[in-house]
Amino acid sequence: MLDILILAIALSMDAFAVSIGLGAKRCNIAISGLKAGLFFGGFQAAMPFIGYLAGRGILGWVESYAHWIAFALLTLIGAKMLYEGLQEGIEEDIANVSGKMMLLLAIATSIDAMAAGFSLTLINFNAYLACLIIGIITFCFSWSGVLIGRRSGTWLESKAEIFGGAVLILMGIKILLT
Repeated sequence: MLDILILAIALSMDAFAVSIGLGAKRCNIAISGLKAGLFFGGFQAAMPFIGYLAGRGILGWVESYAHWIAFALLTLIGAKMLYEGLQEGIEEDIANVSGKMMLLLAIATSIDAMAAGFSLTLINFNAYLACLIIGIITFCFSWSGVLIGRRSGTWLESKAEIFGGAVLILMGIKILLT
């Protein structure tokens, strides 16, 4: 259970960082928070499940080195998040937060979660419940990210990405060692 919670928090950091940026745009805070939570939480729940199903489909063929694949995927995703967190101004300026824009942002922030979903095949935990937990935690982080962005501006965006990337790399190492 702890592994799932840590994975959920790490995966939600992309959505959290974008939500901070959305909140800093000074949009309607209640609608933006709910919209961000629903879009990001929904996609962050669905994408790992797709990755899990794909992982189960190929697990029989790659079972002997599946931990290496999970390690590589989590490390690559984590390194990408670290890189993005260390770059200045990498997030594009979002002037109009329409439903279409939220859909694109939700897909963009959850693609990594699909790859991380492969690691769910290696964790002895119900995948449905794991994806639900990931979605709920991402909803909460996205909602709070909008609120934090409204009050603080964007200075936390990169720190959230760096934290999430470091945690994913550490989870990959843990999977490799166990």
